Amino acid sequence: MAGPVKTEAVVLRSMRYGEADRILHVYTPMRGKISAIAKGVRRSKSRFGGRLEPFFRLNLELHEGRSDLMTVTGAETVSAYAKLRADEGALNSAARACDSLGRVFDSGEPHPEVFNLLCSALSLLDEHPERATDEFQVAFRLKLLLAAGFAPQLAACASCGESGELVGFSPAAGGVICASCEAGSFELDAETHRFLTDALGRPLAETPSADPRVIALADRAISETAAHHGQVRLKAIA
Repeated sequence: MAGPVKTEAVVLRSMRYGEADRILHVYTPMRGKISAIAKGVRRSKSRFGGRLEPFFRLNLELHEGRSDLMTVTGAETVSAYAKLRADEGALNSAARACDSLGRVFDSGEPHPEVFNLLCSALSLLDEHPERATDEFQVAFRLKLLLAAGFAPQLAACASCGESGELVGFSPAAGGVICASCEAGSFELDAETHRFLTDALGRPLAETPSADPRVIALADRAISETAAHHGQVRLKAIA
């Protein structure tokens, strides 16, 4: 229904448009991903200042009309995550997390738990920039897939249900595979399996460390699962 909309939001992406405007992609708890135009925001006297930039957490006032684009009419900062912005690694990690979320949850469906996950990730990067690691990205993506309903099966063979020796990973089956069902899978060693299990089960602040080989293999398992079951193409972590 057309009219005013008030919502909390995190800016995923901000793009220049025309001479003075910006197009924003934001994520909200109850309306999912929204696109909006902020008119005149790039003028020096804009009342919005610099708060309509990526990773700002805001209280937004919008006008919803007939266009797919809402119009920003007001914005109040909840958190600017200022320390995150001063660290190149944390800034890059925040950008990758927002990109992953925008690809997996590219609709207007409400997912308040996903909004809370993003805010937790940004807060963690702001308070502890040293956590801006590839392992952090793997853990964040796994939790996104869990919220989307297609996290990989890691406790038992995704094909037959056996919990014995698990030797491979099948994106088509949706998880780890035993030796009897390994056709069509790629090899997944015990170290990578353990890392995936820990990264999925622990809070982001307790993400385990891993060597680059394990991270690359875990990223492959996540990316191919997202592509097969969610038709989502994630950018490679490494």
